[in-house]
Amino acid sequence: MAERDWVTLRTLFTEDATWTLPGDNEVSGQVEGADAVVERARLIAGFGLRFDLLHVLVSRDNMALSLHNTAERDGVVLDEYLATVCRLRDGRIASVETYLSDVPGMNAFFAQRDQP
Repeated sequence: MAERDWVTLRTLFTEDATWTLPGDNEVSGQVEGADAVVERARLIAGFGLRFDLLHVLVSRDNMALSLHNTAERDGVVLDEYLATVCRLRDGRIASVETYLSDVPGMNAFFAQRDQP
């Protein structure tokens, strides 16, 4: 996502991949399908988000990412920690579920707005 190579990013997901984010804002909820997952990543990137990958955690069959996200827009600051759990199938990501340290902060930052 940092490189914004959307074509390569899409190849990491199964066709029926899902991504679930908590909160009540422009990027919350569940999206379904690899194209929708990549489109959500593009939308989030359009807000000027910066992220630091802190850790990659692995289990026998799946993985999780520990991230620190920061951004500033119109005086609203985003500073949150995330755990993003990826369930794998046949070597690709079949589902993503993101857990946040600051859902109210996410709601404020990603409030509905005009196009980026």
